[in-house]
Amino acid sequence: MEKSEVLKRIAEVGLVPVIRAESKDEALRVVEAIGAGGVPVLEITMTVPGALSVIEAIRKQDPKAIVGAGTVLDPETARACMLSGAHFIVSPAVNTATIEICRRYSVAVMPGALTPTEVLAAWSAGADVVKVFPCGALGGASYIKSLKAPFPQIALMPTGGVSIKTAADFIKAGSIALGVGADLVDLKALREPGGAAVITERALEYVRIVSEARSGLDPR
Repeated sequence: MEKSEVLKRIAEVGLVPVIRAESKDEALRVVEAIGAGGVPVLEITMTVPGALSVIEAIRKQDPKAIVGAGTVLDPETARACMLSGAHFIVSPAVNTATIEICRRYSVAVMPGALTPTEVLAAWSAGADVVKVFPCGALGGASYIKSLKAPFPQIALMPTGGVSIKTAADFIKAGSIALGVGADLVDLKALREPGGAAVITERALEYVRIVSEARSGLDPR
């Protein structure tokens, strides 16, 4: 899949679930539950045991899934993720060498930044989307709105502080997509009987909220 199509699909869906798990099996169960809720975009963090094999497994099981690698800290790891089939690369910080290798191989890259200086540095270095992290620590949706004023041309994806309660405000503030962690990827719920259904229902709720926020409706 071409980079432009990957970015288009991420923007259309508006959600990037951040998958952290304690095992490959647990990660794949979360992925299945989220997919059942209508979210085909996934970020598998490098903190998941066997993360590269998880990415490979998802690509084989669901060719339509948009699978990214998260918590990528260096270009060597980024390249390994690409070879495993990652459609996009996400980092918690700005590492120009990682951005450069993604650009070299035409793979979408989303480095993390927080301050206006970091956001501009990431975009200037070639970021396709800037992950604003940890966004909740600086005011959440109001901070995204503040950043979009001087940087309307930069695609921003808040991560940290995104929840069912805040998702609509983040979208209305100008976010291209939302990086969603534990509020959706609820491992505690997954480990309970019927827990996968809880995650699926939450994914459906996120899809509804994003859609209604974009249409100008009040999803609350």
